[in-house]
Amino acid sequence: MSPLPEFSFDFRIAYADTDRMGVVYYGNYLTLFERGRTELMRDLGLRYRDLEEKEQVFLPAAEAYVKYLSPAHYDDLIRVITRVKKLGGASIEFEYDIVDVESNRAIARGTTLHPFVNKTWKPVRVPASIRAKVNPV
Repeated sequence: MSPLPEFSFDFRIAYADTDRMGVVYYGNYLTLFERGRTELMRDLGLRYRDLEEKEQVFLPAAEAYVKYLSPAHYDDLIRVITRVKKLGGASIEFEYDIVDVESNRAIARGTTLHPFVNKTWKPVRVPASIRAKVNPV
């Protein structure tokens, strides 16, 4: 079996991303996870918009977990690394690592789980066209 896909991008922390204590606001990590997930899928040729409009499938978040390891601050350059952890019959799980680019210090780690559903929120199997791009054999 081939390794599951991975994608990373660098992101400079803006002042607006921080809280009163000068560190990245804890809820913003889920936004970074979303950006990583979206860009990983785009890198595979699977734009979320196309999944919804052409494939008629949606990927709502069912679970999210974040472990905060070290604070990130204003003007830090961080790397968001996103991997497909598991592709199930009707769901996909992603895992994320956020690290400081200069020091390679681990900042946060987490996972999200997303069922494949149709417009009426009924679970559906992962379409073959999507499975072929996410988990090529």
